[in-house]
Amino acid sequence: MRDSMPQTPTFHPRSEDPSPGVPAFVSAEERRARGTRLGFRVDAETKNQVERAAALERRSLTDFCLSALAQASREAIARHESLVLSERDREVFFDALIHAPEPNARLRRAFGSAEERVVR
Repeated sequence: MRDSMPQTPTFHPRSEDPSPGVPAFVSAEERRARGTRLGFRVDAETKNQVERAAALERRSLTDFCLSALAQASREAIARHESLVLSERDREVFFDALIHAPEPNARLRRAFGSAEERVVR
């Protein structure tokens, strides 16, 4: 049952924190989950901007960057894994499903060939 209980946040000092004195509350589970590293270089202006944004949010630089990166990743994946159709496109698609044409000779040959290769 211990695994299902919420973890109590603990204080951990942050060396990269641009706003000293702001406590960093990180659960033990979060600390264990961050077992791999991801490193990249940025220009000074970008770093200053990100540090300022993290400070305004009263979050560590690592937490701020990790959250922003994870959110951007989820959005990019969602954009590439979903298909948004216009109303007209949707009607054409469903009309083709409902009123599918009869298979032509080439399609019948393809089905026959596939059936021969399928092992049951």
